[in-house]
Amino acid sequence: MGGAPSTPRNTADGGGDDVSVAEYLITTFVGEKSFPLASDYWNKLLELPSSSRWPSDRVHQACELFAQSNGYTRHLAKLLIHMSWCLQELLQASDNDEQASSTYKKAVNATYIASVFLKHLIENGKSDGLEELHLSLDDSEPVPHGFVMDQDIQNYVMHSVLSFIGSTEVSPNSYVLHQELLNFMIVAMSTQLLSGPSPGPRDANPFIDAAMSQEKSLVCLAVRRLLLNYISRTPPNAKGYLYSYGDSPGILERVGSAAATFVLLPLNYLVNNSGDGSKHPLAECSLHVLLILTNYHKPVMSDESLTDKSDDSATSESVSKEHAFSSSNTFSKALANARDVEFDRSDVEGNAYPGPHVRIPFASLFDTLGMCLADEGAVLLLYSLLQGNSDFKEYVLVRTDLDTMLMPILETLYNASKRTSSNQIYMMLIVLLILSQDSSFNSSIHKMILPSVPWYKEHLLHQTSLGSLMVIILIRTVQHNLSKLRDVYLQTTCLATLANMAPHAHHLSAYASQRLVSLFYMLSRKYNKLSELTGEKQQSIKISLAGEGDGVSEDLAAELQIFTDFLRLVLDILNAILTYALPRNPEVVYAVMHRQEVFQPFKNHPRFHELVENIYTVLDFFNSRMDSQRSDREWSVQKVLGFIINNCRSWRGEGMKMFTQLHFSYEQESHPEEFFIPYVWQLAFSRSGFSFNPDAINLFPVPQQVEKQGEEGRGEEEVEEGKEKKVQELIEQRIVLDP
Repeated sequence: MGGAPSTPRNTADGGGDDVSVAEYLITTFVGEKSFPLASDYWNKLLELPSSSRWPSDRVHQACELFAQSNGYTRHLAKLLIHMSWCLQELLQASDNDEQASSTYKKAVNATYIASVFLKHLIENGKSDGLEELHLSLDDSEPVPHGFVMDQDIQNYVMHSVLSFIGSTEVSPNSYVLHQELLNFMIVAMSTQLLSGPSPGPRDANPFIDAAMSQEKSLVCLAVRRLLLNYISRTPPNAKGYLYSYGDSPGILERVGSAAATFVLLPLNYLVNNSGDGSKHPLAECSLHVLLILTNYHKPVMSDESLTDKSDDSATSESVSKEHAFSSSNTFSKALANARDVEFDRSDVEGNAYPGPHVRIPFASLFDTLGMCLADEGAVLLLYSLLQGNSDFKEYVLVRTDLDTMLMPILETLYNASKRTSSNQIYMMLIVLLILSQDSSFNSSIHKMILPSVPWYKEHLLHQTSLGSLMVIILIRTVQHNLSKLRDVYLQTTCLATLANMAPHAHHLSAYASQRLVSLFYMLSRKYNKLSELTGEKQQSIKISLAGEGDGVSEDLAAELQIFTDFLRLVLDILNAILTYALPRNPEVVYAVMHRQEVFQPFKNHPRFHELVENIYTVLDFFNSRMDSQRSDREWSVQKVLGFIINNCRSWRGEGMKMFTQLHFSYEQESHPEEFFIPYVWQLAFSRSGFSFNPDAINLFPVPQQVEKQGEEGRGEEEVEEGKEKKVQELIEQRIVLDP
């Protein structure tokens, strides 16, 4: 493509002239002629009218040409500098500044154009260090007064972007620019998609590294704004500049709903028009940017690894594991140290948190999360806050309306078989495990009575406590997993949560008590079957001269050990209720008495007898008293229950063996980023409509791009299968039995 004049012709009033001017300006931008920073060309480019448009094939052609010419023209770097100047000018402008409207328009257009061409360069990059971006100016480039030539452009841009986001309120006049800047950040940070799931010190992420290097006060402002955007859920503003909605798409045509769910041509998009995401695009995009930033991990090579390069055969993964340490994530720290605007611990204790920190309304955040927990991003944010922010965790635990947060989680777990993602199930179960570590939580959930649970279909739940419902759903999850998923880590998480809750059970409902005993029966049947199979297999191996089947025998033995542990854990749960909370749980006593035959096979079992012995101490106590009162009249359910309630008053626990009270806690593994970084990017794909060239993605498995919706559904299943190993890594060795 040849050079173009340095001064474009003026925009005429007619629509046709608008198109021709836009054609000229964009063609010139991607051409071989380099325009200096001070050229008037940049003002003309950024003042493009919203009525202009290009078809998608022309945009794709323009991106291809730009990739060839950018190394010489450095137009991407110059566009980013102009974008930064516009943002800085807006920060300094007053509300009544007439020039601000023109600057705002140029900022929106600059951000949008930069997003389109930057994304093409990233996803089509060939070099490991992303040299194709050419984020620097040529030494011979004449620069305006006051601009420092040797500064990092990515740092300059991210400082400007974060400053505007953090310092500017979202209003009808600024909504579109806020949205475009968040879209730009996702594009700029998408360099992570090019790397493998284990971050390495040599991974090239120039923009996100630049964000991490910003001063603490700016990071806190940005995190605060992202959280407030998510809380406020401001509806989209239809006012656009370079692009417009409806019948007149913009010159770099946007695809999707009027909510602008960030889909840019020509970049091989698989659009996911999820209803919730499109209703509040700014809130959803803010959440994704926050999750990407707070979960970023940058390994830094130690001095040893820099000097010892004798073993060239060492893999990058082994080098990063052995010689790298993690650089600090300022965004993660800012989220972890966020404080409530209504109350700060330092107000009472006098130990003020040093330096700037984020202050947000915890009440509004709690309510917003409660409304949005059907969305995976909300669950991940809740997990991040409960795991990392002690103030928010304490706030949640003292709320008297815990049903606001727990009911959406329990309903989602109830409907888990309806294509709920396995990651979402795990994160919700971990949230419940974290909450169950607190004794006040375990007590308070039994005091909250639910008039009804309309979404629970198997049984009418009327006047059921929140604690009983939680027990029911956790047991149902275990039983569903036993029959379908057969996931050890899911089982362990559910049973660990039930074990934490057990000593604090209070008036557990009849249905919850029945389900608990039924769970023991279900596990005992599986255990007995495995015991028989293991015995038969061992006998057949002894007879067999060839010794075939050793591997099968080992698998059976391992599975038998797993179910032994599960069965002991359920017995521990029953023991904890009967030992510490029997007078408060007559329905549990009734359920045990009603199904007492299921415990008989384990009464003298060497692995379970000491746990079953306590159950029989309870059975003997109540059976003997019932036998002494038997008469010719029949015992109805209500009469038996009344009898149990009366005799609970004389229960003293005599003869009960006191076992150590089990308490499980959740601990994050040493390299959580290997799960969370791919996970947050998958959320960005599925919820915001953002997509990427699948051939360029190395961060997680991507199914082949297909056109039919049904085939897309099958592709999603392939991704779920590919993620199964990572999901197990998330849970493995994270549930710890406290001494």
